[in-house]
Amino acid sequence: MPSLDNFFAHMNVTAVLMFLVFVSMTLFITWWASKRVKTTKDFYSAGGSITGLQNGLAIAGDYMSAASFLGISGLVFTSGFDGLIYSIGFLVGWPIVLLLIAEPLRNLGRYNFSDVASYRFDKKPIRVLAAIGSLSTITFYLIAQMVGAGKLIEVLFGLPYASAVVIVGVLMVAYVTFGGMLATTWVQVIKACLLLGGATVLSFLVLAHFNFSFEDMFTAAIAKHANGAKIMNPGTLVKDPISAMSLGLALMFGTAGLPHILMRFFTVRDAKQANRSVFYATGFIGYFYILTFIIGFGAIIYLTGNTAYVGADGKLVGGSNMAAVQLAHALGGNLLLGFISAVAFATILAVVSGLTLAGASAISHDLYVHVFLKGTHDEKKEIQVSRIATVALGILAIFLGLQFEKQNVAYMVGLAFAIAASANFPIILMSMYWPRMTTRGAVVGGWLGLLTTLVLMILSKTIWVSVFGFDKPVFAYEYPALFSMPVAFIGIWLFSITDKSTRAILDRDGYEAQYVRAQTGVGIEAGKGH
Repeated sequence: MPSLDNFFAHMNVTAVLMFLVFVSMTLFITWWASKRVKTTKDFYSAGGSITGLQNGLAIAGDYMSAASFLGISGLVFTSGFDGLIYSIGFLVGWPIVLLLIAEPLRNLGRYNFSDVASYRFDKKPIRVLAAIGSLSTITFYLIAQMVGAGKLIEVLFGLPYASAVVIVGVLMVAYVTFGGMLATTWVQVIKACLLLGGATVLSFLVLAHFNFSFEDMFTAAIAKHANGAKIMNPGTLVKDPISAMSLGLALMFGTAGLPHILMRFFTVRDAKQANRSVFYATGFIGYFYILTFIIGFGAIIYLTGNTAYVGADGKLVGGSNMAAVQLAHALGGNLLLGFISAVAFATILAVVSGLTLAGASAISHDLYVHVFLKGTHDEKKEIQVSRIATVALGILAIFLGLQFEKQNVAYMVGLAFAIAASANFPIILMSMYWPRMTTRGAVVGGWLGLLTTLVLMILSKTIWVSVFGFDKPVFAYEYPALFSMPVAFIGIWLFSITDKSTRAILDRDGYEAQYVRAQTGVGIEAGKGH
């Protein structure tokens, strides 16, 4: 246990003050929002009162997570150009959301994506599957945020990693339990503006040193990095085509299956605002990923071999996830470090709040109301169950954050995207666009996709070797989507076309009404009482 003197000696006072200002601001927002949360619609979707621009910023805030800011810049710092595979994959998923998902999702759903998935099918098995798929995705996403937060506070405060993770967990629970989606949305909007501003400042300072010449920046990075010119070539991070294709599929299609992102389309008034949200979000996110690229190469130039930031073992203090934070100190001293650290912490708190809210929705709205109570609706009881679920998810997030301390946060989010792409996306897409899909096909195909993803992840190096301690992984590749996505789609197709049950007839007859509603929005309110 470090002494009090030692604690203050390692604490960055400027950073801590900025951190406390942000936490105070967000707690005030949570108090303000708690006064306005009266119904389940308020709790889950902010009463549908968010505009397209506000929601676009909030979506960008959800998407620009610790994995993006800390993880991708850290991957570029260690692997060079190859680290951009994550940012490119994250970004190209948005046209899929805009063209295929956003409008029908908003027209058909009420609070979360399982409303859409279960629209024309037998509600109970679909909602159970959707809830488990959502919780699995959210769990791996939460791990990434908790690891990033723990490392950040460890560097910032000089606190032990475990204490840092607990602090994040407690604040996360407070935001969601009391403020719901309204508080989470405004925390995201503020955080998105701060993050875009902070990343812009960092990138400007890096490029200004080279008279805004990318060529000069790359030349300097090649001269500094241990791998030299190899950092400008593919293959340093993802070393085989199978892994590259698998990761690419997960990042591209996983976006359209992320529960906390899909929930945001229900916070706006109508489908037009939903599409507008995607338009704004894509612009903000695209700009941000260009900045992470610059920050990563800047970290190579300013931190490599610098004994103030690199330990005796040659590794960055705090791990590669701290490349952006350490770069801030190298460029702007304690003041910029304090600002960037506070922004990074704001990023994590806002994202874990959104994730936790989506998880609480899966437990209370899907499992409790529609499975346990069979659709009986008691709004106060549902909100109460959501708050209990929030506390449980907070405890789980703390536990898992401690177990996965050594993992790169961008990689952990890649696993979350793999689950979303294999379990959630196939059901959403095919329920909207394939008339012959049935409950049996959705349930069997969805479970096959989910279980295949989870089993392959457990048998891969990340869990089988790094967590369980075995010598070699059973599954040779780190990313399962190339294998699990086809399993899901084939399962949905096969078990739908062979389904001759009475339920299958009802499912197919219900497609026409669903399609009309999804395209036009006509008659939606009458059809939302799932």
